[in-house]
Amino acid sequence: MIKKLLYVLLTALVITSCKSGGDRSTQTDFEVPDSILSEGMEISEETMQNIVQNISSPVEMAALIKELGVPYSSKYLSSTARVEELSTAFKQSLNLGIYGADLGYLNMYNKTSAVIDYISAIKTLADEIKVGQFFDFTTLKRLATNNQNLDSLMYISVHSFNQMDKYLHSNNRSNLSALIVTGVWIEGLYLGTQVAKETSNDLLSERIGEQKLTLNELILILEVYKKDKQYAKLIDDLQLIKDQYQNVNIKTIKGEPEMIEENGVLTIIQNDKSMVEISPEQINKIISTTEEVRNRLISL
Repeated sequence: MIKKLLYVLLTALVITSCKSGGDRSTQTDFEVPDSILSEGMEISEETMQNIVQNISSPVEMAALIKELGVPYSSKYLSSTARVEELSTAFKQSLNLGIYGADLGYLNMYNKTSAVIDYISAIKTLADEIKVGQFFDFTTLKRLATNNQNLDSLMYISVHSFNQMDKYLHSNNRSNLSALIVTGVWIEGLYLGTQVAKETSNDLLSERIGEQKLTLNELILILEVYKKDKQYAKLIDDLQLIKDQYQNVNIKTIKGEPEMIEENGVLTIIQNDKSMVEISPEQINKIISTTEEVRNRLISL
């Protein structure tokens, strides 16, 4: 499909530290032309690239949770004990993303023993959807237990997931990539909202509110595959969460653009800021609905 989409999952798999600054650049909604939303059609690589570039890594949420001083809790995670029960490509791809987000959370807290379990679960699911040949499990497992080899871990993971990504796209299986990124996102939101239920924090509430934009884009992606009843049901589930975001307002404050050089290429960064207007009542509704939807998805 595209590098950015699986990079979201990749980041969840290998990142061990992250700073979620409040002044990150803000991107606006990306409108998908109706002409590409015909049922049964594949989204073009260019169009999907534009959509997914607006999806932030949920690892930012995990980093914020740790920065707030919230202690680690395994109760937030989806159990790997049920991996063998995931019998369809739909369930396997969705849960691959969910486990990827959980792994990002585990890495934040340096839970090495549990990290191995989640890498194993991801490898099992990758094998089931026929992309496990691109996942260097043995090397990743070894590197995951040695914090001194994090650079190598990142490099090998990038290569593995780029190969998986290329294979899915070239074989017209971008629908599975869409499920993976949906799984990553829903679990990231679940982690954030579960902490918000116990720890009131304005910055955390703002991060949760910002997910309104991401959710809109995820639904646009999945709409392409809604002819399949499983995708249609997933869209309905996400719509339940979207309904709770209806009155959450996000305003964009224009900032001065900045030009940076990376690998000899000049890029202009729009340093806009977002201001989220979200009430405690809205947060509580998002928390309860997200919990309901996520728990239903992991029990499919």
